[in-house]
Amino acid sequence: MGNLPTASSLNIHIHSHFAVSLRGVRESSSVSASWAIATVIDRRYREGMLSAGIVGLPNVGKSTLFNAVTRTHKAPAENYPFCTIDPNVGMVTVPDTRLEVLAKLSHSQKIVPTAIEFVDIAGLVKGASTGEGLGNQFLSHIREVDAIVQVVRCFESADIHHVSGTIDPIRDIEVINTELVLADLASLQKRRDRLQKEVRAGSKSAKAENAVMEKLLPHLDAGRPAVTADLTPEEKVVARDFFLLTSKPTLFACNVAESDLVAAVAGRGSRESPQNAAAGDRGYSAAQNVKAVRDYAKSHFATEAIVISAQIESELVDLSEGEAKDYLRDLGVNESGVGALIRAVYHLLGLRTYLTTGEKESRAWTIHADDKAPQAAGVIHTDFERGFIAAEVTHYDDLVALGSFAKAREAGKLRIEGKDYVVKDGDVIEFRFNV
Repeated sequence: MGNLPTASSLNIHIHSHFAVSLRGVRESSSVSASWAIATVIDRRYREGMLSAGIVGLPNVGKSTLFNAVTRTHKAPAENYPFCTIDPNVGMVTVPDTRLEVLAKLSHSQKIVPTAIEFVDIAGLVKGASTGEGLGNQFLSHIREVDAIVQVVRCFESADIHHVSGTIDPIRDIEVINTELVLADLASLQKRRDRLQKEVRAGSKSAKAENAVMEKLLPHLDAGRPAVTADLTPEEKVVARDFFLLTSKPTLFACNVAESDLVAAVAGRGSRESPQNAAAGDRGYSAAQNVKAVRDYAKSHFATEAIVISAQIESELVDLSEGEAKDYLRDLGVNESGVGALIRAVYHLLGLRTYLTTGEKESRAWTIHADDKAPQAAGVIHTDFERGFIAAEVTHYDDLVALGSFAKAREAGKLRIEGKDYVVKDGDVIEFRFNV
């Protein structure tokens, strides 16, 4: 690709990651472009990549899930050379079938999906909020992540001991939720006590903080997570500085056995006779457990629950892509549920994807919901944002339906958008800029 350009005027059209045509460029820099690109990507991902922490009680399948996912969906080192950071941190690619379709349309040489970070957080036991077990480690790690994936055991197994002796996913959720709420209560009460001198002195900012705390404390005291508190947008901004554990967006992963996955995903058994469970119908039991978690997640956290099988995912580790598809097809499912979990976490973090495609590669790029075109361009390179002129945009659905960029243009589906355009998930974009 040569050296980095230094020019007062530069027009670059992007169909894929740094697959560019440079017009009127004076290449005088001695810095390798490939090195600079790697540096930019490394910096942007280290500073900007959001992470989800996987939490759960002992023996719920948390570590099995983490270990399997970070191997079967591992971000390749050639695209993310810094991805091996810590044994309990894994960069995971976000499954996106749109890339394969775009790659065929553009005859791309390779596909580059986007990625998010998963963190395997130390197991939690009752009393963690007061330092029991690895409680302090658990709480410190969970403060550092941006979202929580709580793995809930929904499978029966005589070979895998449950810390409470029986399978009860709602009880397990409430154990973890109680510890997080107690930790938040202690943290908030200390903060309020320290603030009272400033409140009495008439500090406006202290009074604003105190008012928000007075709303949060009874909410937490009732056992409810801070994320569900009825706060105004302004109050939410103030509450961010409290760094509450229960203010993080949360998703539940219902871990079921391989033999229960199809029934649990379909919800079979939820309307059947309870005698089935007594007769040893594990599919019935798993489906009932999943339904209970989904109902609880919706009513207590205003969130969703995804059905997964960590057992299946661990068995896919040593299979080729084709063998894995055949294996899942024989089970009657398209995936183990982990792909859906990764995509759900991605959206839980407020992330969206736009796409670029060309002969060199088809690639997914991560942006935040409501990002405008210049910000989206800056994900590729800061110069793209600094010198943004316009974005040539079509949506994936329109491009695939019409079959080519030329036909999309003829149909009026390929349009020029300016700096105020809010990029949508699935937009296929070509940027233009000047520096």
